[in-house]
Amino acid sequence: MNAIVSAVANAPDAGRARLKLERERNKLEKRLMREAGRAIADFNMIEAGDRVMVCLSGGKDSYGMLDILLKLRERAPIDFDIVAVNLDQKQPGFPDDVLPRYLSELGVPFHIETQDTYSIVTRVIPEGKTMCSLCSRLRRGILYRVADELKATKIALGHHRDDILATFFLNMFYGGQLKSMPPKLVSDDGRHTVIRPLAYVKEDDLVAYAEWKAFPIIPCNLCGSQENLKRKEAGRLIDEWERAFPGRIENIFNALSRVTPSHLLDRELFDFANLKPTGVPDPGGDVAFDHVDPQPSSSGCNDDADGDLSEQTVRFFRAGPGR
Repeated sequence: MNAIVSAVANAPDAGRARLKLERERNKLEKRLMREAGRAIADFNMIEAGDRVMVCLSGGKDSYGMLDILLKLRERAPIDFDIVAVNLDQKQPGFPDDVLPRYLSELGVPFHIETQDTYSIVTRVIPEGKTMCSLCSRLRRGILYRVADELKATKIALGHHRDDILATFFLNMFYGGQLKSMPPKLVSDDGRHTVIRPLAYVKEDDLVAYAEWKAFPIIPCNLCGSQENLKRKEAGRLIDEWERAFPGRIENIFNALSRVTPSHLLDRELFDFANLKPTGVPDPGGDVAFDHVDPQPSSSGCNDDADGDLSEQTVRFFRAGPGR
């Protein structure tokens, strides 16, 4: 580290800028690897022998997810397969050569599924109305079928921390529910496991990573022009709070994993009807109303630290339950 500091101090301006950029990129990659690895570990997303179907849309998030998973697989002490899948929805002007060329150059097995959902969505949804709900339902059904055909054991989606928070706010503000995107779930038919390895990753980091790696981004023309979507409003709210109150968004996100059912109002989660004094002190009682000092970020990691990734992979790529 002292050698790097000395080199930066003595280098010309261009050299110092280059060294600074390299250092920032190194920190960024470590942070992405660490946060993805932490999420995979916390929710046991990937196990030995898995065939992970990475859903690649052509956006920054799915490109970043594929890149990170490929890097983590190189260091993992277990074997698992990756197959990239893109759903070509026949949007006008969609460059159908971009992803096959990119994946072929990368040497990643892939499958392009062509289904004209664009025509269905534009025919069914009136002009100016939000298309996302119907589009996502159609896309989900197709991807589940493809997962069966490819014998995939896990379906990886590129949703990140900000997506999870935006979904939480949308459900609370417009649906009257405390619900978000889970990092791991089983599909309604009970046949597929869906994972979100980027659950702890900030969107800003994915933006910077995509710019650095120069991923061949493909815009979504179907819904990209719908600027007044409620999800975009939630995204703006997150950005505004992050600027005005640094740390607030991180605390809200951390709160999603620190739920106290006895201090909410859901009678299905907690038996309020039969709650009675027992005469025994309860550490989870009214002390929950006491003032709580702000807690530091859950990651608690130093970007300059290597994080002993080899040991980390042993932890998050477990061979099976209890191993």
